[in-house]
Amino acid sequence: MDPKTRNAAIAAFCIMLGFGIVAYWMPTLMLALGERSTLAAGIFAIVFVAGFFLVFWLRARKQHEDERS
Repeated sequence: MDPKTRNAAIAAFCIMLGFGIVAYWMPTLMLALGERSTLAAGIFAIVFVAGFFLVFWLRARKQHEDERS
C-alpha cells in the first residue's frame, strides 16, 4: 500500500468513524430536538445525511484536483 492510498484509507476511516458516532447517538438527539421543535429535528436529520455525502464529495473533488497537478 503506497502512502497516498494509505492516507486516503485513514481519512475515510476517520470520516466514517465520526459519522458513525453521530449516527449512534442520532435517535437520542432526534428525540431531544423533537421535544423542542419537530422542524429542528427534521432539519438536523437532513443536514446529517447531506453532510455525509458532502464530505465524501468534497474529498473526491480535492483528490481529483491533486491528480491533475
